[in-house]
Formats: sequence, C-alpha cells, structure tokens
Amino acid sequence: MNAASRGHEHEFEPEYGLPERLPDGEKMLWQGAPDFKALAIRVFHLRKLVFYFLALIVIRVSYLYATSLSGFELLLAMIWPVVLALVGLASVATLAWLTARTTAYTLTNRRVVMRIGIVLTLTFNLPLRSIEAAGLRVDKDGCGDIPLRLGQGDRIAWLQLWPHVRPWTMTRPEPTLRCIANVRDVATLMAKSWSDVTGVAATKATLPAISESPVMPWQPSPT
Repeated sequence: MNAASRGHEHEFEPEYGLPERLPDGEKMLWQGAPDFKALAIRVFHLRKLVFYFLALIVIRVSYLYATSLSGFELLLAMIWPVVLALVGLASVATLAWLTARTTAYTLTNRRVVMRIGIVLTLTFNLPLRSIEAAGLRVDKDGCGDIPLRLGQGDRIAWLQLWPHVRPWTMTRPEPTLRCIANVRDVATLMAKSWSDVTGVAATKATLPAISESPVMPWQPSPT
C-alpha cells in the first residue's frame, strides 16, 4: 500500500483519507496522492509558465536596451517584472503543493474514494459498480492519470472535482486520479477489483485519447 503522508489537518478522520471506517468485508488495496512535481508541471503547467515569463523578461530587456538606458537603470527597471514573475511562479507551485498534500486517493475492493480540497474538504465515494469505464495515461516517468467514466445516472460537477478531473469533459465530467506514481500498477489493481465486483472481465478498448501522452484504456467488455 502506498499511503499518503499523514497531515495533522486530517487527524480527525477515523481512517486516513476515508470519511468513516471501512465496514466488515471491505479492505483497502491501495492509497496514494498526486506526485507534487508531476502535478505542478502537467496540471498547473509550471514549466510552461517559466518559459512564458522568461520570454516576457527577454522582450522587456530588449526593449529597454534599445532605449539606451545605462546598465544600472536597466537593472532597476527590471526589478519589479522579475519579482512579479517569481511571485506568480511561487503561487502556482504552492497551489500544486497544497493540492498534492491535501489529496488522498483510496482504492478498496468495493470502491474508489477521493478526498480532495485545500480549504473545503470534499470526499467522493465511487462504488466500483458505478464505474462504466476507465482510461490510463502513462508519462515517461511512470506517473499518470486514471480517469473514471461514471454511469449515466451519476454526475459530479466539474468545478467540484477540479483539478481531479479529466480535461475538457465539461458536459460529462470524469473524476480522475491525477499524476499517480507507478500508475500502471494502480490501474491493473483497479481493473482486477472492478472485475471481481462486477463479474465482467476488464479489457483494453478504445476510449478517446486523454492527451498527447500514450493511452492504454480499459473498460468493461461487452456482455
């Protein structure tokens, strides 16, 4: 079991990441949280923001240099742009860190539990029987996402889930375990648990691509 770090703000939980103790017959198979580095880069686009601010600074320096400012005047003129860029990047990194720290994903032999939220904590219980399909995105470092497609009668608002939701699924939001380390192992375990609960074999299928990264989806085979 890959347990998330125990933050003191969640010590009131009867079991870490769960709203209540597991009933008899239900057991925890895996527990984890998003990888901070992967979350910052792939969900909050921190690397792209770094290049964006660098481009703005280079353009600003080029413009000021063309005005024949002295070196000292140029340095003074660039202080605030650089400070604002650093504050913006630090804010995004902090948001990613808080998101990773306050998130707990739990897989049991009966359900997937998502405890999310920085200020307002929300817990979503997703019974394996209610999961219609799932996908798998794997990145080069082994981290990846597992989006869960719920049945037609089950729906969670996109804003309630963000950023734990598959991008661009506004009309039918798909809860997503984001930036999970060793995601292939977790997906395999989830597929087996789903099969055990439903009695239907989980097979590879063709769900729409999650992103530009390789996709290895699985979903219930036709009955």
